[in-house]
Amino acid sequence: MKKWLPAVAMVCLLSACSSGTESKTYYQLPLPQTGIQSTTSQDGRLLWVEQVSIPDYLAGNGVVYQTSDVQYVIANNNLWASPLDQQLRTTLVANLSNQLPGWVVASQPLGSSQDTLNVNVSGFHGRYDGKVIVSGEWLLNHQGQLIKRPFHIEIKQQQDGYDAMVKTLAQAWSQEAAAIAQSMNRLP
Repeated sequence: MKKWLPAVAMVCLLSACSSGTESKTYYQLPLPQTGIQSTTSQDGRLLWVEQVSIPDYLAGNGVVYQTSDVQYVIANNNLWASPLDQQLRTTLVANLSNQLPGWVVASQPLGSSQDTLNVNVSGFHGRYDGKVIVSGEWLLNHQGQLIKRPFHIEIKQQQDGYDAMVKTLAQAWSQEAAAIAQSMNRLP
């Protein structure tokens, strides 16, 4: 019986080590549903989404979760499929394109007489109370006039888990895109 004891201990040890590893899950923000459409500009309405910047704590691969009023955790196994700033810019261009008929919205320069939008995202994470936070400010250069607006959106997740958190973050980001579009539709 004593001969089996080291072998059983080794099997238990190896199985404990292997069961502790989790597979990695990758997330991509969903793009808005649209039909295939051609976009043309009326009256030279061109918008270049120049940059969406994020702070260092959001710039890594891990999805961020706030565990207390002062502590944030960056996930090791729940990761962004591509850099978050690129995802935010891509989805912002898609959302604004849908919500600004008559505008050409792009992620590259469109000419010398375009409006330019820069967004500084300071928060894009889940929180311990079941809400997601999307915050920051945007700056629009419209025909030489600068328009700056802060934003802070909190939305309660309907379910637990990273899937629900990412979907709720996308919903909040889409909501901010709608607010930007509404401001732009009021421009002369």
